[in-house]
Amino acid sequence: MGNGVNSPRFYGFYVFLMPKSIITQTRIADLGEPRIIVVGGGFGGLEAVKNLKHVKAQVVLFDQHNHHTFQPLLYQVATSGLETSSIVFPLRKRFSYRPNFYFRLGEVTHIKPEENLIETSIGQARYDYLVLATGATTNFYGMQDIEKRSMAMKTIEDAIQLRNHILCNMERALLTDDQEIMNSLMDHVIVGGGPTGVELAGALSELKRNVFPKDYKELDLSNMDIILIEAGPRLLNGMSEQASAKALEFLQKMGVKVLLNCNVKSYDGHDILLSTGEKLISRTMVWAAGVKGNPIEGLKPENVTRGNRLQVDAYSRVKGFENVFAIGDVALMDGDTTFPKGHPQMAQPAMQQGKLVAENIKRLLDRKPLQSFHYSDKGSMATVGRNKAVVDTRFFKTQGFFAWFIWMFIHLISIIGFRNKVFTFLSWMWSYFSYDRSNRLIIGRPREEY
Repeated sequence: MGNGVNSPRFYGFYVFLMPKSIITQTRIADLGEPRIIVVGGGFGGLEAVKNLKHVKAQVVLFDQHNHHTFQPLLYQVATSGLETSSIVFPLRKRFSYRPNFYFRLGEVTHIKPEENLIETSIGQARYDYLVLATGATTNFYGMQDIEKRSMAMKTIEDAIQLRNHILCNMERALLTDDQEIMNSLMDHVIVGGGPTGVELAGALSELKRNVFPKDYKELDLSNMDIILIEAGPRLLNGMSEQASAKALEFLQKMGVKVLLNCNVKSYDGHDILLSTGEKLISRTMVWAAGVKGNPIEGLKPENVTRGNRLQVDAYSRVKGFENVFAIGDVALMDGDTTFPKGHPQMAQPAMQQGKLVAENIKRLLDRKPLQSFHYSDKGSMATVGRNKAVVDTRFFKTQGFFAWFIWMFIHLISIIGFRNKVFTFLSWMWSYFSYDRSNRLIIGRPREEY
């Protein structure tokens, strides 16, 4: 048996190294059954696939990554609190027991709804029902300089890149005698006062207090500033006033500088110009100020509405199509008076919509009437740091240690995979009792930035 690229044993690996023109089909066997294609392996997509378990049809999941990422904990990877493997889970392994499940690693680039076809980076595929769960991407509001020079927090790659950046800048700060350069390398600016911004600011504050003094003894960490910028009048705008005020109090006690009613106007990689006229100097700006839907080309232009989201009816069908559904962050549903601007772009709405879409596809196959979607708001939560969190539910609101315990429990049970739950729990316990973050690793060769 040869061991070169022509050997059969290597075909599955080298197919993704071949020129794109060579790959002409997705090679999904046509079994004469209805085919349901789900695009996106996030919370909504996985829930849809999960609830199509007993349907007599082919269920095909497309994603440009072969794993699901538990996005609420990306900030912990970025701040050395968790290993990357703790919050990702292989998509094939998740449904390996399902004979009617197929996974294809590829990017869906275009939809041909009139032909019931999708075009992907690995060829075309036909569908009988299509579920778009493509999520959201970072919204830079047209500011190209900020998009080019700031850092986002949407993927595991983003989290690793941010961790590399933070640690490399601390290493570089040791090598300069210029106080301004040193401070700019140690300072961190976070834009966006939602859960991601608040949690990241709190985690960086704990690094400054508990970890960096031991690792970087030569640096005067009193000069390390963590600045959180929010355009609105308060933090955590989607939560209660009580939660917002408590989060602000927690952050300020932890030494985070919070700027409210303030916008970033420009960023050149060094100078940050604010709407107040003030200028900040930092080599690190994390953009957590908003998201926009991530639709796929091919549908009607009028289908894309505000926030770059696809307009869907009460059954999650894209307007004008009987067999194309959209769920989660990429969908904006009409008719819910409680959420006239669309449901929150969070995990719970996506999962609930994914579950109902699966049920409605079953009903279509059985020629039964569809069920409309009604969002059950289970509440919101955010952690600020050690023993500090805020939780809003329909029944109660709480802050502090009890809220922090609830936050940990909910996130722990939501992570996919028993191994991941155990590793995350052990990492949290180690960090809690040791005041340490063990995953302070620079992975790969970072680019020189100054």
